Amino acid sequence: MAKATGTQGSKGTEESRQGVRLTNLDAPLFDGADATKRDLIDYLEFVGDRMIGQLHDRPLSVIRVRPGQEPFMQKNLPKYTPDFVQRTAVWADASKREITYALCDDIRTLLWFGNQRAIEYHATLIPVDHTVGQTHLILDLDPPEGQDFQQVVRAAELIHAALDADGLSGAVKTSGSKGIHIFVPIRPGLPIEDAAAATRAIAARAERLDPALATTAFIREDRDGKVFLDSTRAGGATVASVYSPRIRPGAAVSFPVAWSDLAAIHPRDFTIHTAPKALRDSDPWVENMPAPQQLPADLLEEGHTIPVARVQAMHEGKRRARAKRGAEQRPES
Repeated sequence: MAKATGTQGSKGTEESRQGVRLTNLDAPLFDGADATKRDLIDYLEFVGDRMIGQLHDRPLSVIRVRPGQEPFMQKNLPKYTPDFVQRTAVWADASKREITYALCDDIRTLLWFGNQRAIEYHATLIPVDHTVGQTHLILDLDPPEGQDFQQVVRAAELIHAALDADGLSGAVKTSGSKGIHIFVPIRPGLPIEDAAAATRAIAARAERLDPALATTAFIREDRDGKVFLDSTRAGGATVASVYSPRIRPGAAVSFPVAWSDLAAIHPRDFTIHTAPKALRDSDPWVENMPAPQQLPADLLEEGHTIPVARVQAMHEGKRRARAKRGAEQRPES
């Protein structure tokens, strides 16, 4: 990822919006952004209601870029966070501690994060009310290095066809990087294990439609130049929010696209400079999102027969390491 560039601006670049004091607005964002902090704030203010609609009531992680430093992810709110920022405490099993996450429930909070040089906004799949459960199945399509975006588009059409065969539908957006995110809204209350299983089954069914194009192989060296259909986003995972800027060349943003338009766009078409003109007064993410759906029983059944990718990859990695050690220890004949 790129580092932030430039130095802190003078007090003359300060102003206030929505009651939030904004500073150093003329400072560059990061190498290759071709944008200033003011451009970021302007963009966040423009898409504010649309982003808040998706971030509301979901624990939020952000990726910030300080001048001259590498980007870093912030989950736990700093002590200097103003009182108007809503928050929720979540126990983290990995670190064995309680983390205080922000709830970005209003534009004032969004602008405060922007002033903290928070570029990317990653929300949880499960809202604060855990009884609701996971609200969407997420398929994250990741192209192989150096491949044309059209290869990812073709892989997305495989997911589209697999969903359609099961009477399901989803909404699609650019990731803001090289790939595509597909969201499939589901009815509330589905157990996390079932949501994860259904996501695996959709990816597996799409892979079977064209195994020369797409793969569910979690281990990178096993993908053979194919598009990776990542079905691991489930439970406590996060995903880059729609409309979120990304720390990518040109300050690209994650942008919703109609299925019929997918082949005609490129992720770099949508940046913090160009997205407002493309949006105008609309919210295509809401407009394109289907109603929550009931998942077919056979999809769940198949998904539960598919090993969890990360666990399978861990065991396979250990097996390969043992095999390599064994081969190194065998005497030459």
